Amino acid sequence: MPTSPLPFRARLNPATGTLVLLICLNLLNYIDRYILPGAQPLIQREFHSTDQQMGALTTALFVFYMIAAPLTGWLGDRFRRKPLIIAGAVLWSLATLGTAWVHGYWTLYARHALVGVGEATFGIFAPAVLADFYPERDRNRILSIFYLAIPVGAALGYLAGGELGTLWGWRTPFFLCAIPGLIVAALYGWLGREPERGSSDHIRPTAKRATVLGLFRNPAFLAGTLGLAMLTFAMGGISAWVPTFLHRSAGLSVGNSSLVVGAITVIDGIAGTLAGGWLAQRWLRTDHRALYLLSFWSVALTLPCGVLLFFGPAAWAIPALFAAEFFLFLNTGPLNAAIVNSVSAPVRATAISFNLFCIHFFGDTFSPQIIGAISDRTNLRIGLGATLIFLVVSCVILWTGARFAPPLEETA
Repeated sequence: MPTSPLPFRARLNPATGTLVLLICLNLLNYIDRYILPGAQPLIQREFHSTDQQMGALTTALFVFYMIAAPLTGWLGDRFRRKPLIIAGAVLWSLATLGTAWVHGYWTLYARHALVGVGEATFGIFAPAVLADFYPERDRNRILSIFYLAIPVGAALGYLAGGELGTLWGWRTPFFLCAIPGLIVAALYGWLGREPERGSSDHIRPTAKRATVLGLFRNPAFLAGTLGLAMLTFAMGGISAWVPTFLHRSAGLSVGNSSLVVGAITVIDGIAGTLAGGWLAQRWLRTDHRALYLLSFWSVALTLPCGVLLFFGPAAWAIPALFAAEFFLFLNTGPLNAAIVNSVSAPVRATAISFNLFCIHFFGDTFSPQIIGAISDRTNLRIGLGATLIFLVVSCVILWTGARFAPPLEETA
């Protein structure tokens, strides 16, 4: 008798299936995060809020993200990560769904805080799970694919916030984003797999790489974390305010500014992330420092584009933004892969949680509010220009930290 075909779940490659589902969750995560800047002028008009108050919404999200991160990392190194990922996705999806009934600034503030708790699970566990499926030399390639969800999700968030918000009210895009999150969380519960911890590690787990205290004496991890933190200050502030900047300085409508930023983000994000991952993968063949060095050049090339964007003529704003975003996205896969490779499986979730705490505490938790405060006292051009200082600091850290990159041919 002919044998019956295997069920779909059994035929699905565990690593590939899990990667696809985590990409989908990451995509929805970033759509939700970037609806706010896309619809920001509409929300600001309804609640009569200042620029500083609007920046404080992002601060609320990341403050609660940081509060939850240490506990989340501890749990991820001791318990199965799959149910924790599902719980986090359900939490932020329900919080997003609740935005449809928000009718006051402080209710919206509380909503953003709750979303931060949910995101603290997914952002920590997804890279750790993927690292257990793929060895060190492949992680740059896999994480470059995984983090394609950032530009695509950000672009869709900008577009949904600006376009749908203008047509049907700013609450509508939040509502539409929540339902797919619940569906994908259910699919991940059915099809997603939990890999064995450390099953793909090849680098020797020294005390600096495999213990919590060792993280504070691990220069490769600290350089990647602090370099990314300075970069995140700039990126978080710019992404929160650039649609409003184009609306005010380039004379675009709310809908058109979000459309332009969304289009640039998705084109540059896909092109830059893929190009950065490809270049770093080839560079790794001859230099184990490639992940750090490519990240350095990514930030260094962004600097002149940022100067032109914020302080150049209005006619050059959009071309400068296009160039700046392309160079910024070059480091997405390489820098995250460098951080994951700098530690071993026993403390990987804890290390990622510490990394996320640092990049948000020193990065985008306060940068939108700081930029808003500077804007209230001077103008938005000067507020955004302050981010260039942090790009310079990021360059110095990444260039210095490249010397501590672990040799990938070392075996456990």
